[in-house]
Amino acid sequence: MTAQVARDIPTPMGPLTLVASEEALVGAYFDDHRRRPELDGLARPPVHAVLDAAEAAYAAYLQDPTAVPPVATLAAGTDFERSVWAALAAIPCGETRTYAQVADAIGRPTAVRAVAGAIGRNRLTVLVPCHRVVGSDGSLTGYAGGVDRKRWLLEHERPFQD
Repeated sequence: MTAQVARDIPTPMGPLTLVASEEALVGAYFDDHRRRPELDGLARPPVHAVLDAAEAAYAAYLQDPTAVPPVATLAAGTDFERSVWAALAAIPCGETRTYAQVADAIGRPTAVRAVAGAIGRNRLTVLVPCHRVVGSDGSLTGYAGGVDRKRWLLEHERPFQD
């Protein structure tokens, strides 16, 4: 993989750091994100095709979460993790699913804890919408960016429900 670069962008939920290679967006992290890697040593070029596209996608999401342009992403993970992240991407804007429903969606109904772990390792916050997964009772649990951000994202998406 080529060297990674980063860019901080403002959001209503606080700064978000985008991380990219020459080919794809590989991460997006809030300052206090759980599992946030060390990013201080990364170059921060003012112009970078992938970072420019990712920044535009996040800006579009903040305007209309149903109209996000595609961004090249690289979701490095196991086959299981990638299957979970694909299931997250299939959750429509403004809707939620439980961890058990995601486990069912990938054909692994008894793997609820493993699904929760894979969701927690999602490096592409918002673009891979792990914030759309809630507890079995509908409670807002387990968001690496913090429950307040999860609440904000779900409230932001509510007017755009189909």
